[in-house]
Formats: sequence, structure tokens, C-alpha cells
Amino acid sequence: MARIGILGVAHLHVDAYIENLRAAGADVVGVHDRDPERGQRWAADNGLTHFRTAGELLSQGIDGVVVCAETAYHRELVEQAAAAGAAVLCEKPLGVSHEDSDAIVNACERAGVSLMTAFPVRFSPAVRQIRDMVAAGDLGALRAFSGTNQSVMPIHERSWFVDPALAGGGAMMDHIVHLADIFTWMVGAAPTEVYAVGNRIVHAEMVTVETAGLVMLTYPNGVFASIDCSWDRPFNYPSWGGIALSVVADGGTVDVDPLNQQLTRFGGSPAYGWIPWGLDTNQFMIDEFLAAIDERRQPSVTGRDGLIATKIALAAMESAATGAPVTLAD
Repeated sequence: MARIGILGVAHLHVDAYIENLRAAGADVVGVHDRDPERGQRWAADNGLTHFRTAGELLSQGIDGVVVCAETAYHRELVEQAAAAGAAVLCEKPLGVSHEDSDAIVNACERAGVSLMTAFPVRFSPAVRQIRDMVAAGDLGALRAFSGTNQSVMPIHERSWFVDPALAGGGAMMDHIVHLADIFTWMVGAAPTEVYAVGNRIVHAEMVTVETAGLVMLTYPNGVFASIDCSWDRPFNYPSWGGIALSVVADGGTVDVDPLNQQLTRFGGSPAYGWIPWGLDTNQFMIDEFLAAIDERRQPSVTGRDGLIATKIALAAMESAATGAPVTLAD
């Protein structure tokens, strides 16, 4: 049974991951958060011990950690975990800068510990089926992708998401990485050029970060892709949002909406809502993280995968600021 620590509870997904870890049989030893009040409250709600420092938690014989702190603090926590010999599952994007993101990957590689990026969409059976179809050539020559990742702005649940110092940006930093990773995974190579535009039309009176963006990626084989990333859902939307993508090839097109698995409820409180059902891709991801620890191997979604997706998001932010395409370095 792997002994797991949680470093940071700022990210929304940590509330699901604790249940996933327990369902997989992990021994969740405790949690550290840089905000003691927040950390102690979260620890009490989940029946865990809150440790004052990351070092105190890491000294408990930890096999792996799940890093769910604000993005700006990922680097210091991952570096501490790697130095302690703990495998790492890190939320995305990896960092708020190229320097931090490179340092996260390098620290784990130098220490010889596995680094997994939290990309649960990779574990959707529907997405995997499309990827297998593309890889097998069932659709013919690949030409283009389009994707959307839209949600409610998470200001009420976790206000740090709209602080550029902590998150690196707004909706673009939050929502580019998932689809950027999926498209790159299917092509088998990173894009060579990124062009993006962003705006703050939605929620302009509330925040200073971008709340919507459109990103164009060009891959070395001529394949191009678009990503519509936004926080355009109303605050009373019955779900946080969703993700969908289309593949265009010579032999046809395939569309997938992997998160569209819910029952529609009328009545009760709230008066209208969606009840999710079906597969839990977070659980599949956590299972893979723990299996990689147990089997002493690299996970199927690596830190290098996360690094590419993060660099795409950072390039998109640069392009939106300058109005010019950005070439991605090898």
C-alpha cells in the first residue's frame, strides 16, 4: 500500500483526488498547505493530519505526493518531494513560467523519481479510442483538430485562479493544457507554432485576467488545431463546464464529448441540475499513478507531457499579448 501525502489544497480537484486515493487503497498520510487555516480545515474535513511544513510531511516515509497547490508554488513543492525521493503527481499547468516548468521536470529526472501530470482526459475510453483510430490510420491522413474547454469562472470556489501571479493567467492558462496535451498525444509531436487571441468580455467587471481565448496550433506535419478556452458559463450553470473535440481526416471526422455523462434532474435544491454518472477518469489517473509507484516505472502520462502542454499555454499567452505567432523551441 503506497503512502501518499498531499501538498497543497488550493486546486479544485483535490476534493475528488482524496476520494480517488482512498478508493484505490492508498494510505493518505496527511496534508500540508501553506495557508495553515485552510489546510487545517481541509484536513479536518477529510480526517487527515495537517503538517506545518512540507518537510515534516515528507519525513513520514512518503512514497508519493499529489501537488494541488497554487500553480506558482508547484516548483518549490515538487523540488522538495523529489529531493525526498517521492514520486509526484502534479496539477497542471506545471508552472507559471518556462523556468519553473523546466525546473520541475529537471528536479524529478535528476532525483530519479517519477513525475506524472494530472491529465485525466487522457484516461477517457472515448478519447483513447479516437487516439487508437488515428494511430492505426483508420481515418486516413490526419488534417486538423478542433476543441472546446469552457467552464464557470472558479472565482467563488478558489479565487487564486484569477490572480495572474499565482495562476499565470486566467482562462487560457486554466483551459489550454488539456486539449493541447490530447492533440499533441495524437499527433505524436509538439506543435511548431502557436497563435492566440484573448479577451475579457465576459466578467470584465470582476477580474483583470483574460476570460476567453482562441488558440491555433500548427504541427510539423502540417496538421493544425484550434482550442476555444473560456470561463463563459454562468455561475448558476449546473456543472463546472465541459470539454469536447473533433478530429478531421481524409477518411472522415470523429467527434467526442467525453464528459457528457449526466442525468438531468428537475426539482429539489437546486431546482435544476445534472447528476453525473459513468466512468471516473480521475480514478483511472490515480490508479495509474499508484501503479507506477508500485511497479517502479514511469507513468503513462509523464512530466515531459505536462511540460509541452504548459509551454503551449505560455506561448499562447505571449502570442495574445504581442499579437504575433510564437515559435516553439525544440
